[in-house]
Amino acid sequence: MADRASDRLLRMLGMIAYLDRHDGVPVAEVAEHFGVTPAQVMADVELLWMTGTPGYLPYDLIDFDATSYERGVVRLTESRGMTRPLRLGAREAVALVAALRALDGALGGALDDEQGAVLRSALAKLTAAAGDAAGAVDVTLAASADPQVTAAIATALREQRRLHIRYVNASDISTERDVDPIRLVTDDERSYLLAWCRAVDGERLFRVDRVLEAHVLAEAADPHEVAAGADTFEPGPYGDLVTLRLASRARWVAEVTPVEAVRNLDDGSFEIDVRVVNPDWLRHLVLQVATSVVAVTPARVATDVAAAARAALAAYDTLEQVG
Repeated sequence: MADRASDRLLRMLGMIAYLDRHDGVPVAEVAEHFGVTPAQVMADVELLWMTGTPGYLPYDLIDFDATSYERGVVRLTESRGMTRPLRLGAREAVALVAALRALDGALGGALDDEQGAVLRSALAKLTAAAGDAAGAVDVTLAASADPQVTAAIATALREQRRLHIRYVNASDISTERDVDPIRLVTDDERSYLLAWCRAVDGERLFRVDRVLEAHVLAEAADPHEVAAGADTFEPGPYGDLVTLRLASRARWVAEVTPVEAVRNLDDGSFEIDVRVVNPDWLRHLVLQVATSVVAVTPARVATDVAAAARAALAAYDTLEQVG
């Protein structure tokens, strides 16, 4: 899956802290630690090398030892204060209080005693630090999932018991299966249940709002080792592979869409490969960025989208005639 800007930013911030604690680390070792390729580590270092504080003269930039780098070793020589203890402003503290209260309200029941204690301790400390401003924060997450479903998931996670679910996938196909819950994960928009699906004997991510029913079973959930990155949604090997070539101004599409590959082209445009299960989703995406679309493969996708656009315009003509 393509590296999103937010993921790369977090990794590079972590890389600075990691290198500050270790005096000279081989590129391969840094790559293994952060779960990326050596080439990606080198690209990250080269970007960090040109990053710093306003002025952006050599002494304002994050710096590395060039001699070590040429030998394949990364040694940080100037962090520009990035490793200092974090100091929060009032607005930042209130934002964190809001996030922790939302987390406690939505997932608190699914946490074990130790995790719950950590969450509440952090919330109490931040609330005290924010002072009166924190008292004005009242957060409730709008949950699209059935309350019975979320309660059952929380119980199964807390008591480590097996769960029977009825689930509808992106193709609107409903199935029933027994799963061993592992943990809840969230992204910017949705919550997912990472679980070991006994029907396929492997880990799966289930969108919580697509779980129609959930029942806690008497059997204990078996422990399972899951692959690194299993709690991140990536498109599976199903559906059609579609390639979109987009103008540079549509770069955001690669960051908010689950894509299989991103290729930058010499003229500034770029290509993304997406695995499509639901044609309606793809049609909506292409129409949304229509002015930035350079090419679409296979051609039948472009034909389908064009037909949808013409149908929409015809509908407007009909409305004008009626009016």
